[in-house]
Amino acid sequence: EVQLVESGGGLVQTGGSLRLSCLATGFGWDGYVVGWFRQAPGKEREGVSSISRAYGTKYYADPVRGRFTISSDNAKNTVYLQMNNLKPEETAVYYCAATYSGSFVEDAMQYWGKGVLVTVSA
Repeated sequence: EVQLVESGGGLVQTGGSLRLSCLATGFGWDGYVVGWFRQAPGKEREGVSSISRAYGTKYYADPVRGRFTISSDNAKNTVYLQMNNLKPEETAVYYCAATYSGSFVEDAMQYWGKGVLVTVSA
């Protein structure tokens, strides 16, 4: 069974940090682009960050660049998103997603996790 399972969400104070994890089962990361989206209440889902397993490239959306870091642990088949200096407006459900197409756009994602809630207190 192909499955993405996110963990690491929760409640954090403004300026605090969290590390999200995305564990893949049923397939390997090799050749895939893996990334994170987020959706705040009443807002559109937006791309946050991605990593290419095949080519080693990383992408960060402008609002998170310099504060978030994406990484992977091949032995554990896991992708991480380290989030530092969190802001209240970043309260959202965070989703892990993956695609073999190489395009980090929502419609290109082939696999999705169920999402984890991150709440940043004001």
